Amino acid sequence: MAAEEGMAPSALRVLEEALGVGLTSAGATAEAVAAEGAYYLEQVTITEASEDDYEYEEIPDDNFSIPEGEEDLAKAIHMVQEQAIDTHILEQKTVLPSKPVVPEVIEDFLCNFLIKMGMTRTLDCFQSEWYELIQKGITELREVGNVPDVYTQNMLLENENKNLRKDLKHYKQAADKAREDLLKTQKERDFHRMHHKRVVQEKNKLINDLKGLKLHYASYEPTIRVLHEKHHTLLKQKMLTSLERDRAVKQISGLQASWRLMDTGHDIYVPEIRVVPSFEKENAPEGPTQKGLREAREQNKCKTKMKDNTKDSEFPTDMMPNPNLYLCKENIGPAKFDYKLNDIFRLHELPVSCIIVHPRRDILVSCGEDRLWKVVGLPKGNVLLTGFGHTDWLSNCCFHPSGNKLATSSGDTTVKLWDLSNGNCILTLEGHNHAVWSCTWHSCGDFVASSSLDTTSKIWDVNSERCRCTLYGHTDSVNSIEFFPYSNTLLTGSADKTLSVWDARTGKCEQSLYGHMHSINDATFAPRGHIIASCDACGVTKLWDFRKLLPIVSIDVGPSPGNEVNFDPSGRVLAQASGNGVIHLLDLKSGQIHKLMGHESEAHTVVFSQDGESLFSGGSDGTVRTWS
Repeated sequence: MAAEEGMAPSALRVLEEALGVGLTSAGATAEAVAAEGAYYLEQVTITEASEDDYEYEEIPDDNFSIPEGEEDLAKAIHMVQEQAIDTHILEQKTVLPSKPVVPEVIEDFLCNFLIKMGMTRTLDCFQSEWYELIQKGITELREVGNVPDVYTQNMLLENENKNLRKDLKHYKQAADKAREDLLKTQKERDFHRMHHKRVVQEKNKLINDLKGLKLHYASYEPTIRVLHEKHHTLLKQKMLTSLERDRAVKQISGLQASWRLMDTGHDIYVPEIRVVPSFEKENAPEGPTQKGLREAREQNKCKTKMKDNTKDSEFPTDMMPNPNLYLCKENIGPAKFDYKLNDIFRLHELPVSCIIVHPRRDILVSCGEDRLWKVVGLPKGNVLLTGFGHTDWLSNCCFHPSGNKLATSSGDTTVKLWDLSNGNCILTLEGHNHAVWSCTWHSCGDFVASSSLDTTSKIWDVNSERCRCTLYGHTDSVNSIEFFPYSNTLLTGSADKTLSVWDARTGKCEQSLYGHMHSINDATFAPRGHIIASCDACGVTKLWDFRKLLPIVSIDVGPSPGNEVNFDPSGRVLAQASGNGVIHLLDLKSGQIHKLMGHESEAHTVVFSQDGESLFSGGSDGTVRTWS
């Protein structure tokens, strides 16, 4: 039984060799037969096979394949080089001691030949007779000769040839793909090269155009300077002409009064008129006609002087101290920065240009480019009053110190004063030649100051309803104006990149502050009045020491323009409304900047509540947003 168990695996090996699955050498087979004894005949069913079903030795070709998605020339070349290096290393390292080559026996050769040729019936007959002879002991395996080496070599070479053909086909495919990738890469290179040349040409053209524009601009600078000088000269001449006109009107009114006086007196004796020296005039006796003319002229002058000066207000000389000084000292709590969007009020159909908070009541006023101003109750946002009367967009507004009046400035070149009890316009101030950008009340409530696109600012007397003074000095649009708290000092910010400090009583510029590189959009005082904050069209905010009139710090949150700046009641937080819709909060103590994100479009204005617990901002979408 043991002999049968040992003979079964040997018969299976002989069958595997006959089918071409295993390539056991003849010598190894002879040794196995001698060691295990005689074979017994076993019936084996062999399916018909064709040349196409012949199972060749599997040759791995993963090393030659190119991963999908990475089929490029560089990787293919790199892979082939690595394969060649690995083959060379293996040839050097795998040198084994030579073994004697055992030729293939005739029996295996014939079986393999019949299988290749598809002669299955002949193969069955041959195996049946052959194993029967071996079983009977008539034929021994050792007596069978070996197949000549040439046949074995031919078969090996044929298998190797097939493998090489496979490799060649694979390499051809890789080469074709590499060629396509190379052509594609060359086309992309040519395209990028042409694009680069075009960009360089456009850059050179832009540089030349920029140089030409600079030269063109430089050629216009002297002309602009001359035109500015002529403009100022004409303004002075216009002012002198207006003074002469007023003088002539007074003289004409005096002569008319004298003429009426002469018409009433029919028996008045008119002496002969002759020219005498001044010293003779003084000593000569005065006739009744001359006496009447002189008295009428003096009486008319007194009436005119009384008429002109009855309603004129006087600038206060003894100003009360700024109460915000003591409020800021008492407010020692931490500054607030954690504002959250609380509510959105849709008040205007066009952008909101200004928001102000009432000094004592829970209301605010918003102005819009839809020519309307609205009084809004807090915190619900209900509209209490709507004012209309301007014929163009509104730019700014300001509460009277008492809180019962409102001043608004507009693009229709006027400043209007309103009664908040009924919303009626009580006074319209006209005099600017272009749009009015800003307005502000004096702390005494008798004066309103305005700034305009016509490069001037004006101080209006509310009682006499006339312009008391025009401030000349800026060379471009004056975008903001504000009175220093409880004083006669004015601050203006202009598109000529300067800030100016004015004496409202004399109309003279006391000091100009330089430092901004772009148009100044807004400027304001801190509650205590010791700091000035200003912002320009490129988002740069500057802080100035008002006592020394020197810059303190510059903060760049651009490139979006800064539209408005305002301090909180404590004076420790500065808010800026930016053109990108962000509200920037600057901590003046630490220098940190906090951002409030909530506007979907440009933010035009920002203001704190009186207690500093809330923040209000207006945007170009016509909404007012509350933060708390």
